[in-house]
Parts: sequence; structure tokens; C-alpha cells
Amino acid sequence: MDFSQMNPAEQAHMTRVIERKQMQDFMRMYSNLVERCFNACCNDFTSKALSSKEEQCVLNCTDKFLKHSERVGARFAEHNAEMMNSAVQK
Repeated sequence: MDFSQMNPAEQAHMTRVIERKQMQDFMRMYSNLVERCFNACCNDFTSKALSSKEEQCVLNCTDKFLKHSERVGARFAEHNAEMMNSAVQK
């Protein structure tokens, strides 16, 4: 994003807004990860500790979720770059 046309106070404000949005997005993603993996993996509530099966499930679930999120982000960046290139060529 180009903030060069803004004065320093506006630039600082926009930077804070973007940082807050990024933190909200991160917290939403983390919350979704916890909810999804908890619901998929934690089934036995007779013990405070996770069983080895539950622990492995959580590890697999988080790994899969993070890889998926990384891949979606990469595809979004690729798509965005393609759109920017086609807009520049027109």
C-alpha cells in the first residue's frame, strides 16, 4: 500500500489500523485452528492429559491446517500478482 501521499500522522494511523487488522486475522486463524483440532482430536475427558493418540492427532491436525493456510496464502499472492500484471499490461 502506498502511503506516500499521506502526512506522517495519517501514515502512522494507517500503519496501526493495518497492524490491528493483521492481529485480528491471526487471532481468528489461531482460534479456528484450536477449535477444529480440539473437536477432531479430543474425545476422552476422563484424564487431564492427552492420550498419545490424541496428541498425534493434534500434531497432524495443526500441521495440515498450517500447510493449508500457507498454500492458500501463496495461491492468493500468485493470483494477486497475475491480476496486477494484467492491469499493468492494459
